[in-house]
Amino acid sequence: MSGNQPSEIQIRVNSRKGNNLVHPVEVETQTPPLSSPGQTAYREIKHFKKWVPWLIPLFVIANVIMFIITMYVNDCPKNSESCIADFLGRFSFQPLKENPLLGPSSHTLQKMGALDVKKVVDGDQGWRLITCNWLHGGVFHILANMLSLLVIGIRLEQEFGFVRIGLLYVISGFGGSLLSALFIQSNISVGASGALFGLLGGMLSELITNWTIYTSKLAAFVTLVIIIAINLAVGILPHVDNFAHIGGFLSGFLLGFVFLIRPQFGWVRQRYTPSGDLPSPKRKFKMYQCILWIISLILLVVGLTLGLVLILRGVDANDHCSWCHYLSCVPTSSWSCNTEPAYCVSNQIGNQLDLTCSSNNKTSTYMIPDPSTSRIQSLCTQLCS
Repeated sequence: MSGNQPSEIQIRVNSRKGNNLVHPVEVETQTPPLSSPGQTAYREIKHFKKWVPWLIPLFVIANVIMFIITMYVNDCPKNSESCIADFLGRFSFQPLKENPLLGPSSHTLQKMGALDVKKVVDGDQGWRLITCNWLHGGVFHILANMLSLLVIGIRLEQEFGFVRIGLLYVISGFGGSLLSALFIQSNISVGASGALFGLLGGMLSELITNWTIYTSKLAAFVTLVIIIAINLAVGILPHVDNFAHIGGFLSGFLLGFVFLIRPQFGWVRQRYTPSGDLPSPKRKFKMYQCILWIISLILLVVGLTLGLVLILRGVDANDHCSWCHYLSCVPTSSWSCNTEPAYCVSNQIGNQLDLTCSSNNKTSTYMIPDPSTSRIQSLCTQLCS
């Protein structure tokens, strides 16, 4: 390059516009050879690296495998009087009265690792706070969750990679289990909904912390808030653990400020521009991003630690919040929020089993020689329904 003719350096930023956002992504420097004096040199800043999503599909496969194993362990023909889809053999479903989601019995779910607060506190089985996120109550339950996970999770993993999204998913699920265990202590809880709401919460905080790189900011924000509000509103129906949804959402919202932060355009552009071409140095992150990062990390650590301590001490959060149960179920004339587990008094005389439901005083007699505990529980659930 001739020393008498100044060279011109241009920065071309390729940005992808989609889903109302523009991200500066993977940086690649490309300088074509100069064939003549004064030829313009281009340095191209490309997208942040686009990750190939594999962890989210792996999570889906793991959940499906766990459901198949659960149904195998359930073995409805052996433990129930009648089953749905008998042609499936031991993979057939419990009667609709017992499980309308087409799935296993509650006894089987407990055996497989469902969240049961009494077992966590009195049985030192804290692992249930994690395992419950990989179990599902039925075919309808797992289909809804896995389809949502594919739609939401794959996009996030493409943008931010498997490490951050994997941690976001697992920690959010744990946070959902903590809040659920604090408020729902008479029933078991299963499902990946807490982790899914964590991904939604992460999407919202990602929008806020990376606000300056979005186009149509308000439209993106309003759309996401409406989606979240609708999903939380569904949680007020009976038999839906909305506390797991809320806990997962709050955990994911805080984690989004920590894991999903993006450097600002000015810093990316400056980093790949020859020194002196830009008038003033740019900070990698804006001040508000750093403040949100610190505050969110502190709140997350304190919240998860406090929640775990309260659970292990046997605290029932309903004793300190008389109205909080409405966050998970609002009673109406069409349904009741009374979801107490079924308890029965049993009496075995020879081949005759007498059961009396403690909640409605219904009594029934069955001719079953030496019934198993799971079979008695299944019959009790149907009797109390």
